[in-house]
Amino acid sequence: MAAEIISPSPLNEQDPIDPAFALHRGGKMEITATVPVRDADDLSLAYTPGVARVCTAIAENPELVNDYTWKSNVVAVVTDGTAVLGLGDIGPEASLPVMEGKAILFKQFGGVDAVPIALATTDVDEIVETVVRLAPSFGGVNLEDISAPRCFEIERRLQAALDIPIFHDDQHGTAVVTLAALRNAARLTDRTLADLRAVISGAGAAGIAIAKILVGAGIGDVVLCDRKGAVHVGRTDLTDVKREIAELTNRGGLSGSLADVLAGADVFIGVSGGTVPEEAVATMAKNCFIFAMANPTPEVHPEIAHRYAAVVATGRSDFPNQINNVLAFPGIFAGALQVRASRITEGMKIAAADALAELVGDDLSAAQVIPSPFDARVAPAVTRAVAAAARAEGVARR
Repeated sequence: MAAEIISPSPLNEQDPIDPAFALHRGGKMEITATVPVRDADDLSLAYTPGVARVCTAIAENPELVNDYTWKSNVVAVVTDGTAVLGLGDIGPEASLPVMEGKAILFKQFGGVDAVPIALATTDVDEIVETVVRLAPSFGGVNLEDISAPRCFEIERRLQAALDIPIFHDDQHGTAVVTLAALRNAARLTDRTLADLRAVISGAGAAGIAIAKILVGAGIGDVVLCDRKGAVHVGRTDLTDVKREIAELTNRGGLSGSLADVLAGADVFIGVSGGTVPEEAVATMAKNCFIFAMANPTPEVHPEIAHRYAAVVATGRSDFPNQINNVLAFPGIFAGALQVRASRITEGMKIAAADALAELVGDDLSAAQVIPSPFDARVAPAVTRAVAAAARAEGVARR
């Protein structure tokens, strides 16, 4: 269900101001200088004529742009406003508060500068062309709130065209944090990923990315479900993206509805919305895990999930084990930018997930399989892991 959009209260003494509107008034960001301009000498260095010497040096050696501008530590947060949080296709202007929020999370949690860019087009070719033309100003691009299936093609084409990290957080951020939580849930119950069969409700951006990272990390099996049931190679109605994921998943060849394939499953991962009937949840394996991440209403309410599951996670902050992308994307970009990576690989994502999982350490419990976003160790640990993985995989340039 789409979230209700509330208009601001009139600004008078009788009507209280909604605190959300009060916080957002004037925007949540500003640009500040890192050098002073106090006098003519400062001005001549920061701007003309001193800046010309730096421009000339970059023209002769373009790689110097990373040393003498902010490019190596700034990310473009790009959206077309078609899949914004629980609001859906609300357009580029209405998406800006979310993009600003994303940008301040980059800065607060990863020390990375980010610029919101909301595009007045939903055409794939136009989005790709626009971002390619903007790319000289940025060290990376975070695609945000772009609807599926266009998001897959946009990310693929941008990564092919550019030699900077392209990261669709709705896909990969969710996948990284989910893998981290699942690793710890398995450890808590003396199992490994290889022992688990997972069912994912939702074969959109997040569901497909989660399936891919779980396969890459060595899960026993994973079955994706869309509106028509289990995704498998025998279906003739699959999109190219779903057909590709069908080749990698559902090794057991299961078919039927979500309820059918949920029977005996060790893991439920919800990224679709809707409600899973309790009678279907009851058929899952003993000591199962339920990650019901739809917002604001989880696919399985935690009160029901706890009747059957050893570990329960949601996408909400008011329940334990929140699967929150802010645990991943600031550190992933910080690590990639630190080594000037040309792209973000699956190995870098898995390294980020492993770093998150390890941070829980001896605090591991059913109510804590993932660290808090406010744990100051999170971004540095993810940054180190991602930078090391980039070097190991040969995509680092320093």
